[in-house]
Amino acid sequence: MNETWTERWNDRYSNEEFAYGEVPNNYLKEQIEKLSAGKILFPAEGEGRNAVFAARLGWTVSAFDISDEGKNKAIRFAEANNVTIDYQVGELESLNYQSEQFDAIALIYAHFPAAIKSAIHKTLDQYLRKGGIIIFEAFSKKHLEYLAKNDKVGGPKDIESLFSIEEIQSDFPNYEIIELAEKEIELNEGIFHNGTGSVIRFVGRKK
Repeated sequence: MNETWTERWNDRYSNEEFAYGEVPNNYLKEQIEKLSAGKILFPAEGEGRNAVFAARLGWTVSAFDISDEGKNKAIRFAEANNVTIDYQVGELESLNYQSEQFDAIALIYAHFPAAIKSAIHKTLDQYLRKGGIIIFEAFSKKHLEYLAKNDKVGGPKDIESLFSIEEIQSDFPNYEIIELAEKEIELNEGIFHNGTGSVIRFVGRKK
């Protein structure tokens, strides 16, 4: 990932206000509350709202992002909530996660650059144990239609960075699909996710 990409996220997370709010994503909250606490990984975790929520539920939480500003904010947020999270800064291949280390991986608006997003998914799969759960919500390719009407809903503006059901099926072929759907939803998350959007939602159990 280039410096411009890193600078973009450091700039977004440098403000006092939380870019995507302090409450967890609705879909993450709904799905994680169905599971028994264990070890969970949050890729592209930003300011930590979802990681801190999981830690408050008793999960052992790991997270990473490319933004130092995101990490700093997340650690302060965790301390304010009397929990701890293991938060690393760097690109996935430089981090020392282990094979089958996690019971769950939560990909919540983890829009990696188009050229590497599938490779990252396939690497993350190695870190999930058999029987482990993926929880995924991110903008669909159809979301560009919604962005054209309301840019406050947020999300990438290039179709290659957005997701389709077929891409998820291709990236996670060895999963029992609990849910995989494209849905129109209402977002009210901080400054940058506000309005109607189109998302892919996926919950899968690794075979």
